[in-house]
Amino acid sequence: MGSLATVPMGKYTRIKTGKLDANASSTEGAYPFFTCSKEPLRIDSYSYDCECVLVAGNGDLNVKYYSGKFDAYQRTYIIEGTDKQTLDTRYLYYFLDKYVEKLREQSIGGVIKYIKLGYLTEAQLPLPSLQVQQQIADVLDRASALIEKRKAQIDKLDLLVKSQFIEMFGDPVVNPKGWEVKKIGECLVKIENGKSPNCEAFPATSERQGVLKLSAVTYGYYQPQENKQLLPDTAFDSQIEVKDNDLLMTRKNTYDLVGMSAYVFSTRSGLMLPDLIFRLIPKEIINRIYLWQLINCDLFRDSIKRLASGTSGSMPNISKERLKSLCIPIPSSDLQTQFADFIQQVEVQKSLLQQSLSKLELNYKSLMQKCFRGDIF
Repeated sequence: MGSLATVPMGKYTRIKTGKLDANASSTEGAYPFFTCSKEPLRIDSYSYDCECVLVAGNGDLNVKYYSGKFDAYQRTYIIEGTDKQTLDTRYLYYFLDKYVEKLREQSIGGVIKYIKLGYLTEAQLPLPSLQVQQQIADVLDRASALIEKRKAQIDKLDLLVKSQFIEMFGDPVVNPKGWEVKKIGECLVKIENGKSPNCEAFPATSERQGVLKLSAVTYGYYQPQENKQLLPDTAFDSQIEVKDNDLLMTRKNTYDLVGMSAYVFSTRSGLMLPDLIFRLIPKEIINRIYLWQLINCDLFRDSIKRLASGTSGSMPNISKERLKSLCIPIPSSDLQTQFADFIQQVEVQKSLLQQSLSKLELNYKSLMQKCFRGDIF
């Protein structure tokens, strides 16, 4: 951390975990309920009333700041400063928001990774004066606010797309517009999936070939940077290379995320499909962009989830045969095309915002590096 003196984080913090199961949440609850998910749930009662930093003890290991009444899941770490004159809690949040990268490297376990308490107590915390800590937190607050503003603009475009889908086609489950309904297997030329060879742990450089990770599709938008570089002695299979205009769908994931889809507006060359992602090749009766939005439609997600099967404790899986049995509404080709044209226009705006967001996030990371090296104050 450069010239800044460091101390073990446990020296100036008190760390405990929540006590509740995830199913303790209540949709209309008055208080936040922090679990390992990025977004908090709600709950009717609270066990804590403090200013603290919360670290997800397993899963994606995200970090949150909160001040007030709340409750927490049993695998969520609740970290409080023990001396307000020595350690600013917002500063601690930003330190851990950066340090979470190290925690991910340290995490252990099988399908669901987790961290031990010692990984937090032994973390080396740079500790400048309280005034400098507060200045750093103020600077990073402003940078973070710009990022959140840009994300909110992107979210508004996503909501616009969702509302346009319902306006044009109606609820795909109730089908109030009376569209013809067919099994998706009748509407596809074929369903392809790729291979998952052993790969490097890092993404492929621009000159090298790679295999997509599940996270390239998981959240409903194509993210080509989510890949792993092929080992030098592993052959690239051009038959399963990802192409522009591909429609991709995850076949295995958590119950909430299984069967999510992404449309490939454009992609770099040299990326292969993994075994856990389907490529859907529709017949002319179905527009790929319409099908993408249908699969991800909130009102239709339960129909997708019901296709998944798996043993207790495993990741649910959707087989090709079960997917082919899914019944979907088929609007007129003209209406599907109109909707696809609308999506293409929105995507242009969204792409510009995404580029701006990427720059803001890069600047934020650079700013954090400088702050915690002691290069700014």
